[in-house]
Amino acid sequence: MRHKDHFRHSRGFTLIELLVVLVILGLLAGLVGPQVMKYLGGANTKTAKLQIEDFSTALDAFRLDVGRYPATNEGLQALIAPPGGATRWNGPYLRKNIIPKDPWGNDYQYRSPGQHGGAFDLYSLGADNAEGGDGENQDVVSWQ
Repeated sequence: MRHKDHFRHSRGFTLIELLVVLVILGLLAGLVGPQVMKYLGGANTKTAKLQIEDFSTALDAFRLDVGRYPATNEGLQALIAPPGGATRWNGPYLRKNIIPKDPWGNDYQYRSPGQHGGAFDLYSLGADNAEGGDGENQDVVSWQ
């Protein structure tokens, strides 16, 4: 009989033990959660930087073939379809034959000649789609 009573009392967890575990999990989530969100937020900015580098490589290939960078009015579209008068165009210069949007779903901005010392300016306006900003709202640019 003693053995049955011992078995009955040793099954499961007490309410106090469960509450302690839940408090510990809550504390861990409170400490780790903000760090994970900070990491995930920075991922969009890193993605935009990588896409701008890919665009820059494609623009350089366009220049090697055509002899110039696309004009502002031709834009990035010149990387997937030949602009008027480009006789040596050998594209498309982008892998998927589409102009991707930035990680926030907005169009990349392109200007040639560039206003920051380069042949072109290529940039994303960030999460807020407005010039300037901090964190995820900061502009991601090709000229830095």
